[in-house]
Amino acid sequence: MTEKILITGGAGFIGSHCARYFAEKGIKVVIIDNLSRKGTQDNLTWLKEKWPITHYPVDIRNNDALQTVFAKEKKFDAVLHLAAQVAVTTSVKDPREDFDINALGTFNMLESIRRTAPETPFLFSSTNKVYGHLPNVAVSEANNRYVFKDKKGISEAQTLDFHSPYGCSKGCADQYVIDYARIYGMRTVSFRQSCIYGERQFGVEDQGWVAWFTIAGILGRPVTVYGDGKQVRDILFVTDLVKLFETAIERKELLKGDAYNIGGGHANTLSLLELIDILEKAGIEMRYTFDDWRPGDQKVFVSDNGKAEQALGWRPTMDPESGIHRLIRWVSSHQDLLKSVLS
Repeated sequence: MTEKILITGGAGFIGSHCARYFAEKGIKVVIIDNLSRKGTQDNLTWLKEKWPITHYPVDIRNNDALQTVFAKEKKFDAVLHLAAQVAVTTSVKDPREDFDINALGTFNMLESIRRTAPETPFLFSSTNKVYGHLPNVAVSEANNRYVFKDKKGISEAQTLDFHSPYGCSKGCADQYVIDYARIYGMRTVSFRQSCIYGERQFGVEDQGWVAWFTIAGILGRPVTVYGDGKQVRDILFVTDLVKLFETAIERKELLKGDAYNIGGGHANTLSLLELIDILEKAGIEMRYTFDDWRPGDQKVFVSDNGKAEQALGWRPTMDPESGIHRLIRWVSSHQDLLKSVLS
């Protein structure tokens, strides 16, 4: 029975949804978040107004501070490690900070659990960027999108190819998470996530593109489309991801250092231009210009979720149209908050 969960990055977009979900089930939720990202303080305030959340304003790079948390809390029934530096462009500007947060921070978390309660399920939020540019995967152009020529999605058998400092730091962490199960017998899992979107996502230009385009359109701000806008991603609504985490915790005996590609899958793909079209059809006036491609940007990434579906019995339930309109409603009703956070 799950009684207490630790969520790093628990005041972030995905973390706050996880904290809410588990707290509503009566589970004690402990959050580690240094509140460095815009919007996290607002998410934390929202959480603590409604649920008895315990928050430690600790930076995962600070190993001594982490040890203090574990010494006080003793043991958790599960750990969701979501804290990260999340933008490719930011990693290019400051690769050392990116490494320290994503690689060293994850190492610190793994060591904390190994020393205190190595049987604790450890769920790591990885990324599809560990597969790089996919240079050997054939792509063709069709209308307003790119598509794979001979496959529906990328499986875990795809060769790893870390590209960009972000890809390297997350890839390094990804491999540590896998290896700690092999070497130390820990219950770890690495979820290589595609584009996650939903309410309470304070998207900005270099991260969270579905939310950013939606927010910018509703607030009347200009958007830059890098590349030609035909880039395709499989998008996954955040509540579907939270259900995956719950399923993994419930089936912790299956967590043995596996990696799973997690996204919307072939049925839930979208290009940048197609998102703009959905928003404009919803009555949102989009102002956008084009610029050069950004480093590390894949023309297409679609996750093959088959391994997760077979092993964990999980599959997405929210289609893009429904999810985006749900996001539109949230953004429309929280414009003042978004203006404050993104000012």
